[in-house]
Amino acid sequence: MFDEIQTGLGRTGKMFAYQHDPGAQPDILILGKALSGGFYPVSAIVAKREALEVFQPGHHGSTFGGNPLACAIAREALRVLIDENLVQRSAEAGNYFQEKLRTIKSKHIKEVRGRGLLIGLELWPQAGGARRFCEALKDEKLLCKETHDHVIRFAPPLVISREELDWAFERVKKVMESLS
Repeated sequence: MFDEIQTGLGRTGKMFAYQHDPGAQPDILILGKALSGGFYPVSAIVAKREALEVFQPGHHGSTFGGNPLACAIAREALRVLIDENLVQRSAEAGNYFQEKLRTIKSKHIKEVRGRGLLIGLELWPQAGGARRFCEALKDEKLLCKETHDHVIRFAPPLVISREELDWAFERVKKVMESLS
């Protein structure tokens, strides 16, 4: 069972993150967030027949299960994802942004890593935690998230342009090179 709620539907530069590992083959995929393009709460479980046959009618329920509006929005979001080639754009934009981040000269940066547009900027322990950098970036009008106390996570929308990535990069560079 693979949880692709954050990583699925193009975020990592592949349709699903598990596809980065050629040997991985899930019996069940859990999807959400991007399934509606961010417009409506919707999630889904995609599974092989053998896994789904474990559930009999009435054994499992869902508060919002089968919502026709949610299903229509999810279908349209998937169509846009495919028609606008957003998975490939995520891979290309993510590579571009990571390469730019690697040019920053800062004593705080331990590593830049990521796949597609799910990018982590790992800081050295002596940097004093990622939160202060995230707050400084917020003051520069750039939102990001600290994770595990020492990683700044960037997860921009798959439709982000190079110009917008350049704008973000300038703010990240400024903060990373100016904070002591």
